[in-house]
Amino acid sequence: MKEFTLPEARQRLASVLDLAVAEGEVRIRRKDGRAFVLRPEQSVLSPLDVPALEAQLGRDDILDAVREGRRPA
Repeated sequence: MKEFTLPEARQRLASVLDLAVAEGEVRIRRKDGRAFVLRPEQSVLSPLDVPALEAQLGRDDILDAVREGRRPA
């Protein structure tokens, strides 16, 4: 885990955040010795959450596709 001093982290915030994403976490240490760990927030999206397709399919098109998929090989 990469460690930064507080002034370093302030000056390079964007790169510190990028590093936290790449490595999972970074530590920021204050002058008084206290340390803080910075981690990226976990995504709450479902792996099944996919963008919709713009398709002009009617009821009959969908039923035909389902029937075709059910035909024996």
